[in-house]
This record gives sequence, C-alpha cells and structure tokens, in this order.
Amino acid sequence: MLFAVLTWQVAGHGPLRALDERLGRVVAGGSIPAGLAEFFADLGNTAVALPVLSVVMVWAGWTGWLGRRGVRGIEDVKGTEDGEVSTGAVRGPAPVRWWLPPLAAGLALAAVPALVVPLKLWLARPGPPEMAGAAPAFYPSGHGATAAVAYGAAGLLLLRGRRWMRAGDGAATARPHPPAATATAIVVTVLVTLLNVGVGIGLVRRGYHWPLDVLGSWCLAGVLLAGWCAVCDRCDGGGGRAVRREASDGAGPDGP
Repeated sequence: MLFAVLTWQVAGHGPLRALDERLGRVVAGGSIPAGLAEFFADLGNTAVALPVLSVVMVWAGWTGWLGRRGVRGIEDVKGTEDGEVSTGAVRGPAPVRWWLPPLAAGLALAAVPALVVPLKLWLARPGPPEMAGAAPAFYPSGHGATAAVAYGAAGLLLLRGRRWMRAGDGAATARPHPPAATATAIVVTVLVTLLNVGVGIGLVRRGYHWPLDVLGSWCLAGVLLAGWCAVCDRCDGGGGRAVRREASDGAGPDGP
C-alpha cells in the first residue's frame, strides 16, 4: 500500500514528490562527511552485496545440512531406544529442505533488477542535480533495494543457521534459551536496519537518489523478504517442525 502511494506521488508529480525533492537537496548539502556517505552508498553495489550474501548462503546451506543430519541421528537413537527398527528414515512429513532458504535468498536478490529496472524505465523520474545528464530512471533505487534484500536475507539466514547449528550438535532435544535467542534476533535486526539506513542516507547525501527513491526500494525489498519468509516457513511448517518436535520428545517424560 505504501509503495503504491509513493509511486502514485512520483508518477503524478504530487505534493509528496515536491517535498521529497526539497528534502533531498537539504540532505545532499548537509554536513554528513562525503567520504562516509560514499562508503555506505557503495554497500548497495551488487559487487559488494552479492559476495556478502553468497558467503552467508554457503554457510547457511552447510549448517542446514548438518542440522538435518543431527535431527536424523536423534530420530535413529530414539527409534532404537523405543525398540523400533532404525532405518535412518524420518517418519512423518518430509524433512526440511535445508537447501531452500539459501536458494530462495539468492532468487530474491536476483528478482531485484527484474522488478526495479522496468519500474525505473516506466516512471522515468529525473535524478538529483548531481546526476544531471543521466537517463531519467531513478525511482525506485536499485542500490537501496539490493542492499535491503541482500543484507536482510543474510541476517535472516544467520538466525536460521544458528538454530540448525544447535540441531546439528544434537541440541534439538533441548529448547533454546529464549532470552539469548531474542537478544540475538534483536542485535541482528538492529545491525541490518542501521546498515540499510546508512546506505539510504549515503545515496541521498551523495546526490545519487531522492529520499523517496530509497523508501520505495525498501518497500519492494520488504515484499521480497516477506516472500522469502513465507516460502521457508511453509516448508519448515511441514516436515521441519514435525521432525524437530518428534526429536524433542526424547527429552520429555517418556524419554530417558
């Protein structure tokens, strides 16, 4: 909804667009050090964001694979203790597709140019004065969307990977300590948020984009990250949660 309103204002030269351009000129002429602003603006380059996400994707895939093996091992031990034949297969729904979260993160980042470029060409918004002579294609910001999706997905994968590391270590039979898990989630969320705010301010301060260009890109990134969460939760809600719940039964009243 917010993205629709912003796009309508930009396309229709509404009052919000006029206010946006005044604000952009103020920020571009502000006192934020140009070198610092350039550093954060560069974090939105694909050449920077893609390697960062790729490293986290590989790590998340590895920890997911180890976590799946750990949950299967717990299943085998439980089956043996219950006097059942251990076949190495997980009963019930299909096990978690450990490769899906990192793959979906990569696809989400690949979807950024597929969404941003057509919108830029369609709206043809001129850039700030510093970008005079460039083609009129600035809304939404590709750098802003790339940073938001890449670093946002990396943060989500880090949180998911920590859970699977516990499973891989055989800790699936114990519930994680809620305060510690919550603190980690808060820290990751704050860091990713501050990083993206820095990228957005850097883009505006250096005159690469108007503020609404960045805000619109964050809206698009939010949709892509929400889609990533929906896909992963749907998969995890089938086999993943069932396997972890069944594995944790060994530590319950009927366990050893």
